[in-house]
Amino acid sequence: MAAVDGQLNLATAWEAVADELGETRPAVSVSGRHICWAEFEDRAARLATTLLEHGLGRNSKVALYLYNGREYPEAQFATFKLRAVPANVNYRYNAEELAYILENSDAEALFYDHTLEDQVEEARHRCPRLRLLVRVGGEQKEAPDWSVQFELAATADPANRIDRSGSDLWFLYTGGTTGMPKAVMWDHQNLLGGMEGTFRPFGEVVPTTPSEAAATARRIADTDKEIRQLCAAPLMHGTSGIPGLATLSHGGMLATLVARSFDADELWSLVARDRITMITMVGDAFGRPMLESLDRAAAEGQPFDLSSLRLLVSSGVVFSGKLKEALLDHHPCTILDSLGSSEGTGMASQITSRRRSSQLASETSSRFMLSEHTRVFNEQNAEVVPGSGEQGRLATAWPLPIGYFKDPEKTEKTFPTINGRRWSIPGDWATVELDGTITLLGRGSGCINTGGEKVYPEEIEELLKGFEEVTDCNVVGIDDERWGQAVAAVVELAVSGSVGEEELCSQLRTRVAAYKVPKKVVFVDRLLRSPSGKSDYRWARETILASSSDGS
Repeated sequence: MAAVDGQLNLATAWEAVADELGETRPAVSVSGRHICWAEFEDRAARLATTLLEHGLGRNSKVALYLYNGREYPEAQFATFKLRAVPANVNYRYNAEELAYILENSDAEALFYDHTLEDQVEEARHRCPRLRLLVRVGGEQKEAPDWSVQFELAATADPANRIDRSGSDLWFLYTGGTTGMPKAVMWDHQNLLGGMEGTFRPFGEVVPTTPSEAAATARRIADTDKEIRQLCAAPLMHGTSGIPGLATLSHGGMLATLVARSFDADELWSLVARDRITMITMVGDAFGRPMLESLDRAAAEGQPFDLSSLRLLVSSGVVFSGKLKEALLDHHPCTILDSLGSSEGTGMASQITSRRRSSQLASETSSRFMLSEHTRVFNEQNAEVVPGSGEQGRLATAWPLPIGYFKDPEKTEKTFPTINGRRWSIPGDWATVELDGTITLLGRGSGCINTGGEKVYPEEIEELLKGFEEVTDCNVVGIDDERWGQAVAAVVELAVSGSVGEEELCSQLRTRVAAYKVPKKVVFVDRLLRSPSGKSDYRWARETILASSSDGS
């Protein structure tokens, strides 16, 4: 198939890869069961027919309310085949939140896991645009009459291939931590443009035609070094979702876990069984249980076989240096801590490996190398001078989304034109060091203004997690009559009662200015995080306020 505008489309690229690799290479693996490229493409084509039969087509929005599994990439591929638009939905959303996403995205179809049926039942009546609801899993006899079973939908005749465009869209909904979630509109051209780092290690460039995609996949396959990506983070989150698009585009394999909650033992077992080369994860939230699993296995004299693993990729939250070092003690791979967001990927990175072990102790998780297309602008839109100590906003110029769906005002604010060039400025603040590296301060929307001084939660969280007694923490600002806002923390300890509030704050005072030290610390048995491992600052703030109201 051709591109109507000369730009490659992901579905067209994947069809070419499937034609080339056929049954010789796996495209998807679930708990060690491989689905070859020929089957992956065939099932997606059959799902596409079901979508067509229900009136969907170009620009139709298809919501994915799914856990990780083969169904996620198959439904996404089927959607791309029609030139329709997949939209991710957090599987923790309740009926109210689900209805908001379906209405906001103009969704005409919804793929959903059968365990989420109650939420779908409640939300669907509020979404008149819905034409099709596809149920994943569960017994067919228990399925409601308003749904179609996924496996039945995948038995239709395969849809014909069509010409497509690089301007077709993919929606990535933000987490909604500072308001209602918004759909970031990525076109296929910019998604492919962001894959340069995937192809470069193979000595390849990003393909621009179907024939190039097929030939590139064949050359990489012939080396037996294609990426086998284990999606520890959910595919509905950009940390796994965006690299997953790249992995498929070079003919690699996506692997997912079976357990609905993160199981590090299952992860390492699958690394050994599937010869996984890359894991996509989210900082300490995943790294800590991964380390604990490795420690247990080593202590029992039954270490996991990690020999295939080349790369750990983390994004979205802090990945502490001491945890990276401990993981590298088990296996000398490369750890890529990537700084980006739904609005801009690959803005900066921190690379850690055993070859750089002598530097590990001096590195902090907030120091990053800027990518080629990233700059730091002050509030006057001038570049921050290295070594000046001035704070500025991170901005990237490539790859770039189109903007936010249905929100031109927010689009103009986040994607401004500066000196004739369009930039993405999601809101992360940083300083630029003399050597050109940056020190990440945090998201401006989370910045705490206490007595006129700015405190970035990430800085204090990193320091707290550097203490042996602390397993995890969140830092937030709470209303304060004297200071406007006061710094407060929710802390999970490795051993309950091993350290108190006064001692913890005393240790912090030796590391940072007094105004940055929490004025209140609340200890919890377990810190609440999202499925992707991101901090739930709303919950942290509510926990602190509840603790204050009950006098504890």
